[in-house]
Amino acid sequence: MDQTLPPARQAQGRRASEMLEDLVEAFPGDSVSVGDLVDRLDTRAHGLLLLILALPMCIPNVPGISTIFGVLMLAPAVQMVFGSRRLILPARVRAWRVDGAALRRTFQVTAPTLKRIEYLIKPRFSRLTRFPVTIIIGLQTLLMAIILILPIPFANWPPGMTVAMTALALLQRDGLLMLITIPAAALSAYSVYFGTRVGIAVIQQVIEWIHGFMPGLGS
Repeated sequence: MDQTLPPARQAQGRRASEMLEDLVEAFPGDSVSVGDLVDRLDTRAHGLLLLILALPMCIPNVPGISTIFGVLMLAPAVQMVFGSRRLILPARVRAWRVDGAALRRTFQVTAPTLKRIEYLIKPRFSRLTRFPVTIIIGLQTLLMAIILILPIPFANWPPGMTVAMTALALLQRDGLLMLITIPAAALSAYSVYFGTRVGIAVIQQVIEWIHGFMPGLGS
């Protein structure tokens, strides 16, 4: 059995920006169910789904979806580990809804940027985008998804960018870009760790300042 993860027929030969522009017209409503989104992408490969889930993490002012989208990333990540092609989600998850306007805004904002950089992304070292290499990439994406799920302030951008790079590498069969995602993931994990340590230290300093200013507060 072929266990590679090739792009779907509809996605072959098409740039990611073109696919995103199609999705702007595909979901004109106020909200979009996860099931509808997944069904629309079911034949478009893991790469496009990961890209859609990662893009909202890469731009500001898209509130309240990092945890939901982080959870949704778990499914394609696990399937990359096992070389599976189809995405299966529980009915409860398929019923989740996301803001349609926010999703369309994400596609509209990011598509022009993708157009400017897509000429750098092309098929090369394509074996690095296929099973069994996807086992490592799937585990890496799992880690990025877990970071997105955790309620860590300002921690969305680094892992979101890493997953977006992974998605583009899968879509365009770019093994060089896939290699770059490995140090990017390591830097993402470290930046979140460092940011969390700094945040805790700042909170502790504030508490100590308050106690010093009002000594009787903690008694």
